[in-house]
Amino acid sequence: QVQPVESGGGLVQAGDSMRLSCKASGRLFSTYAMGWFRQAPGKEREFVAAIAWLARNTDYADSVKGRFTISRDNAKDTVYLQMNSLKPEDTGVYYCAARPRNLGYREYEYNYWGQGTKVTVSS
Repeated sequence: QVQPVESGGGLVQAGDSMRLSCKASGRLFSTYAMGWFRQAPGKEREFVAAIAWLARNTDYADSVKGRFTISRDNAKDTVYLQMNSLKPEDTGVYYCAARPRNLGYREYEYNYWGQGTKVTVSS
């Protein structure tokens, strides 16, 4: 079992970069796939990116491909989301989640969730 805790959100301008971090305390972090989801105001939570337990596989939502990069440091029990060329439509609360081993794209596939960190991109 792991408990994700996100950090790194804030207010930036369009075109800026930001890196989110998610430290997942608990045992065997390296055996979990990690995902990032976001929820914009008035919208449902959506998949952003995921990385498999051995970091061999990653995947991204079409809306962030080429701009966002997910990575993990198993020695630090931490997963990162590097966000470049941010757009106002990237605004939302970003959640980190964990599931066993392989990539997941749906909320119900993830067992453990953080509380979220808010990202605001101004135009």
